[in-house]
Amino acid sequence: MHAPDFWYAEDPSMMPALLGPFAALYSAGGVLRHLLIKAEAAPVPVICVGNLVAGGAGKTPVALSIAKLVRDKGWAPAFVSRGYGGTYREQTLKVEPELHRSVQVGDEALLLAAAAPCWVARDRRLGARAAAAAGADLVIMDDGFQNPGLRKDLSLVVVDGAVGFGNGKIMPAGPLREPIGRGLSRADAVIVMGEDKRNVALELGPSVPLIKAHLGLRDGAVNFAGRPVVAFAGIGRPEKFFETLQALGCEIVARHSFADHHNYSHDEVTRICAEAEIKGAIPVTTEKDAVRLASDQRARVRVLPVIVEWQNEDIIDRLLDRLDEKKSING
Repeated sequence: MHAPDFWYAEDPSMMPALLGPFAALYSAGGVLRHLLIKAEAAPVPVICVGNLVAGGAGKTPVALSIAKLVRDKGWAPAFVSRGYGGTYREQTLKVEPELHRSVQVGDEALLLAAAAPCWVARDRRLGARAAAAAGADLVIMDDGFQNPGLRKDLSLVVVDGAVGFGNGKIMPAGPLREPIGRGLSRADAVIVMGEDKRNVALELGPSVPLIKAHLGLRDGAVNFAGRPVVAFAGIGRPEKFFETLQALGCEIVARHSFADHHNYSHDEVTRICAEAEIKGAIPVTTEKDAVRLASDQRARVRVLPVIVEWQNEDIIDRLLDRLDEKKSING
């Protein structure tokens, strides 16, 4: 689904007030869920990379970067994902990029599995157990910050600096999955991706570290500067992708926004590629979108590969070093 415009609009709207009663019910449901479900400790340390809002904030690139950092420290990490957007509904499944498609396991799981072993599990506890049984000594959860079933040893909240927490309202009145204060009380750190245009830093108390980061191009990426492109994306906030292309110096001659996790039809991609050919441009999309394309169409589209570039990696290092204690306890 596309996020409603009023979720992130700065001008007042009647919709949040009208949806207020439903937001109150949603919030109460979250409280009740945490009261009724007892968190279970995994056999290995668990890092959760989550957020407070519905939609994309940059969690998956952060999770991938965290995996690299912990691997450099000697850990053997594995990912656990719900597989959002996929059709798999059994208990656990180890994702095999060469066998599975995004329609089965979700686009995020495919991206994660290309970097480290990844298990799709609707019940994160079962996913963590399966990963540990297969040899992982650390689990990284992509999303699941609001899931109370699995105890987290380190919780990182990712925020898109361009939109922050939106209008500050709970769904469906706003983008929040839970009240800001309640969520931040469980966070070990907040990662702001990009420029903090909505003053997220002011929401944090003195005990919550603020980590600044942004997306950069991976080594070997095609230089799109000065080139005309037809850009398309089906992510939480497609505008973020378009802004990245503009910052790289691209000339965006057309842009197409789709809902998050959109499953592209053959005709949709064919039309986009035809439009690019007519306009003498390059069809460009995100890595997350590319795994949802048919293999023959993927070859016709350029992908913008990104990585997280940390501005204060020393804070992340200190947080990750805390996990060494549990590693030594578990042997």
